[in-house]
Amino acid sequence: MLKFTKNSLIALSFMASAALASDVLVTVNGKNITTEDAQTFVSMQAPQANYSELKPEEQKMILDRLIEKQLFTELASTQGIEKQAEYKENLEKIKEELLVSIWMKEQLKNTIVSNSEAKEFYEKNKEKFVIKPSAHARHILVKNAKEAEAIIKTLSPLKGEALKSKFIALAKKESTGPSAVKGGDLGTFSKGQMVPAFSKAVWALNDGEITKTPVKTQFGYHIIYLEKKTKEETIPYNDVKEKIINSLKQQQFASKITELAKELKSKAKITEVKKISTSLTK
Repeated sequence: MLKFTKNSLIALSFMASAALASDVLVTVNGKNITTEDAQTFVSMQAPQANYSELKPEEQKMILDRLIEKQLFTELASTQGIEKQAEYKENLEKIKEELLVSIWMKEQLKNTIVSNSEAKEFYEKNKEKFVIKPSAHARHILVKNAKEAEAIIKTLSPLKGEALKSKFIALAKKESTGPSAVKGGDLGTFSKGQMVPAFSKAVWALNDGEITKTPVKTQFGYHIIYLEKKTKEETIPYNDVKEKIINSLKQQQFASKITELAKELKSKAKITEVKKISTSLTK
């Protein structure tokens, strides 16, 4: 059995107080403003943001707003706002909203999705977790085949970084396409997203290769450099497990609330009151 001396209890009390004090950011007229208050303020503006990860100047700005809020609250209180009918009416509405909001959170919290349910959903909907093939490529676009062939001849002896560097330089200098300023970079695109002739040529290449003959499209003649190509792949279950569980929880929760609302309406005494028309027209 554990025994605590008077000194040990005092020490524990001091440690607890210190832990609580560490969460206090500032005190305004005796009122503590804590990291929890700051996080609540941040979450209202940007739900995914974390106060502790913000830049110092951003944290200072939030703290300033919270200090101002506390001071305005004190000022409003001294001017008797709490006694006004408008305040009391709106306070009751806020209480009702808060009551329902907390109840809704409890219902969602109590909605359980098992691992087997999530796994079953994954297996039945695998097509939703497939990453389509994609490619990252560059191109040099010129007006005629002769120009394209000359560029290919210049690039053909090169390999690796030497080939890529030279390709980028020639794209900036010779390409007539809008991507010229970016060294011909077309970014990443999916299979079939580009015009057929261009797409076919891209998927025939290996990473780090260029087309050996000009590729003709309605835009002109292309020399293509393939940065990287990815194959179709299925995202592993463990990588999407939590997202699936959360999604199924939301679906079950929505269904539960809809059914409960129907049940409550069927049992409630609801009387519709027709509004009296104020229209002056006949």
